[in-house]
Amino acid sequence: MKTRFVSIGGSLLLAFGAITARADKLVIKGSDTLGAKLVPQLAEQFKAEHPDATFDIAAEGSTTGFAALIDSTAQIGMASRPAKTEEIAAAKAKNVTLKETIVAYDGVGVIVNAANPLTNLTKKQVEQIFTGEVNDWSAVGGSGGTISIYTRNTSSGTYSEFKELAMKKRDYAPSAQKLAGNEQIAAEVGKNPNGVGYVGLAYIKAKGVKVVSIDGASPSIESVQKKTYPYSRPTFFYTNGEPAGLVKAFMDFTLGPVGQKIVASVGFVPIK
Repeated sequence: MKTRFVSIGGSLLLAFGAITARADKLVIKGSDTLGAKLVPQLAEQFKAEHPDATFDIAAEGSTTGFAALIDSTAQIGMASRPAKTEEIAAAKAKNVTLKETIVAYDGVGVIVNAANPLTNLTKKQVEQIFTGEVNDWSAVGGSGGTISIYTRNTSSGTYSEFKELAMKKRDYAPSAQKLAGNEQIAAEVGKNPNGVGYVGLAYIKAKGVKVVSIDGASPSIESVQKKTYPYSRPTFFYTNGEPAGLVKAFMDFTLGPVGQKIVASVGFVPIK
């Protein structure tokens, strides 16, 4: 699995024990969906107002964000799915209370290669494709060719959420190729005429790909806001209980007008 690390305002620090960082350092780990683009931009703008603040951001998947909070190696866990029952229990066992805060909404777009003639799929066809029940484009109205499936890896919240939203919790096709992030999926689909994958709203305009509508509904800020797009979901920051100090200041900034303007500019849907 390829790991993405982003360092804002200082050198990257990997903490393997309890956090002993200065009060002006924020360690944020978890979701690639949030951590690849949105959170680094939020951090840069926050630093303009709080020049003493530094950030260590590791975008490795939602599962790693929960693990880091439970092990006290991060102050904020980024997640594109809710905490699982077993994660809540593991947290309680270490006297950690996972507090959930919605910071933005997102739509998971199904993308195909730009040369693919298809423009729409039904929800049933999406389920059939990603479970491997259908393995040739001709079966869903395409021009033919063995379907190549690209998904996120198992530590990804989007990996789990897409199973929930689009696959009736069924398993992915054994042939599915698991990748570390949205950018990698878009890159592979863009290179493969028979490729198909899924990415967040911030990545649907990547080079070489196009997003297909689902039962006539396309992913957009408007369709996610109105809940007319079927693969819509909230994204979260998790903290250990009520945030305080610099953690609270950054979360308040994210939820405030400047932060939510950045949310929209990156391609997510603001919460208000």
